[in-house]
Amino acid sequence: MRSDQLLHYRPLVVLLGPTAVGKSRIAIQVARHFDTDVLAADSRQVYRGMDIGTDKPSVEERQGVPHRLIDLVAPSETFNAGWYRRVAMVEIERLYRAGRLPFVVGGTGLYIRTLVRGLCPAPQADPYVRANLKKLRDDRGRDGLYAELRRVDQETAARLHPNDESKVLRALEVYRLSGRPLSTMQAEHKFHETPFSALLIGLERKKEILYRRIEERIDWQLAHGMVEETQLLLGQGFGRELGSMKGLGYRQVGAYLAKEYDYAEMVRRFKRDTRRFAKRQMTWFRSESGVTWLSIEDHEPDQRTAERVIAHIEQFMRARGQQKQPAALQQVLLRKGFV
Repeated sequence: MRSDQLLHYRPLVVLLGPTAVGKSRIAIQVARHFDTDVLAADSRQVYRGMDIGTDKPSVEERQGVPHRLIDLVAPSETFNAGWYRRVAMVEIERLYRAGRLPFVVGGTGLYIRTLVRGLCPAPQADPYVRANLKKLRDDRGRDGLYAELRRVDQETAARLHPNDESKVLRALEVYRLSGRPLSTMQAEHKFHETPFSALLIGLERKKEILYRRIEERIDWQLAHGMVEETQLLLGQGFGRELGSMKGLGYRQVGAYLAKEYDYAEMVRRFKRDTRRFAKRQMTWFRSESGVTWLSIEDHEPDQRTAERVIAHIEQFMRARGQQKQPAALQQVLLRKGFV
C-alpha cells in the first residue's frame, strides 16, 4: 500500500494567509498548545542564508517550538511543489508515529494545495526543453516569454505575474512536453487526491491594515540588514538570475545595488510589489474550497487570535474522536484527550 493510502483520513491542520497577516507568531502559540511542530509551507524560507528577506522567525522568536521544512536547500538549488510534498510527507509521517498533530503554516498556495489535494501528473522537467525556453527568454525578454504562455495557455497566464519567471517557464515546459496546457491538466486532476482529513484555517485582515503591516515589516527588514544580507548572498556567488534571488526584496535590493535605481525607488518598488503579491495570495486562497476564515481586527492580541484558532482545531479533533479511526490517528486523539 502506498504511503498516501496509509495516511488516508488522518488529521492535518493548515494555517494559511497572505504575507504579513501574522501567521508566524500565532502559529507558535498554537503549536505550543498542541505540543507539536510548525511545518512551514513557504517557497522562500526553504533557502538557507535567506533569513531577513524571507521573514524567517529567529531562534528566539520560535520560543522553543521546532520549525521544520525551512533551510532545506542552497539559493542556487531548484525546489518545487513536488519536492515540497515529498519532504513534507516524511515530516507528517514522523509526527503521526509520535502521536502528534501535523500543523502546516504558510502562504505558498501551491505547496498547500499540492500537499492537501495531491500533485497534478504533469511531465517531469526536461533540461533540453528548459534550455530552449531560456533561449527564448534571452531572445525575446521576459515579456516575450509571458506572451508565448498567453498564446498557448491563457488560463495559466492569467493567474501568473509576468515576472514570475520560474512558473512561466514551467507552464511552457509542460505544454511543450505534453502538447496540452497546464491549466487543462489541473482542471482534469481537480486536486481531489485527499490523503488527509484536513482543516484549513485562513487568517485575513482588512486591506488597509494588511498593507500598513506590509510596509512596517519592510521598514524593519531594511533597518535590520536586508541590504547587507543581499550583498552577502551576491558576494557568495548567488547571482541575480537565480529564482531565489528574484524573490520579493532580493530582486529590488539587487537592482538597487546594481545602481539601476536609487534607495527611495527600491523601497517604493519593494512595498508596491509586496502589496501586489499579497493580493495575488488572497485571490488564490479565496479560490480554495473548505477554508475557514478568521478575520483579525486591528490591534487584536496574538493570544486572542491563537485562542480562536485553537478552538476551531479542538472542535475539528472532537468530531474525529467520535468516529472510528485508524490506529495512528487514535494515538493523536488519545494524546490530546479527544477520545
